[in-house]
Amino acid sequence: MKILCVSDQIDPIVYSSAAKDFFKDIDLVLCAGDLPMEYVDYIVSVLNKPTYFIFGNHNLEEFPYYHRKADSPYSTDRHTGDLSHAHGAIYAGFKVLREENLLIAGTSGSMLYNRGENQYTDKQMFFMLLKMLPKLLYNKLRYGRYVDIFLTHAPPLGIHDKKDRCHTGFACYLWFLRKFKPAYMVHGHIHLYDLQEKRVTEWNSTTIVNAYSHYIIEFGGVK
Repeated sequence: MKILCVSDQIDPIVYSSAAKDFFKDIDLVLCAGDLPMEYVDYIVSVLNKPTYFIFGNHNLEEFPYYHRKADSPYSTDRHTGDLSHAHGAIYAGFKVLREENLLIAGTSGSMLYNRGENQYTDKQMFFMLLKMLPKLLYNKLRYGRYVDIFLTHAPPLGIHDKKDRCHTGFACYLWFLRKFKPAYMVHGHIHLYDLQEKRVTEWNSTTIVNAYSHYIIEFGGVK
């Protein structure tokens, strides 16, 4: 399975007339946050592949439509209104989902740094991960594994993150990786201005990928 991962920047290769040909063998798209929803809509319409997205700490105009109380870090209920404006993509924030045989868990947001929308302390994010536990346990019983891909906006603490508060990673993500052992973690949030900067890290049994702009992974664990 070939997966296109995007985040944080409208990539000129993706946002071009050649995208359909350039990415013709893509099976799935993962959007790791801080992208205009119009861009997500464009990707869906051009590539016509299953697309999953989460929100970051910017481009949050539509965030309230997916959460009853956008200012509450503990509220993850879907909005009861019309979500036909959902751009053909599936929201994976604080959910455990399945795309054919691929198991996906997702979280939205970044570390709390200025009390803005979709920002969380590490403790708050940990409790939100715990809410996904029943579905993760079901996956283990039903499919023999908890999750294949962990889709987030922020990185884990100490891996690809920065020293400033805004770009600090979540320590609880390390707990999640140790406990549930996804094959991949795909995150955004950390801009890569230096082409030599590391964007892929092997940590325990997980390959951690910074999806900034765009990156393609080939996942052979799904048949």
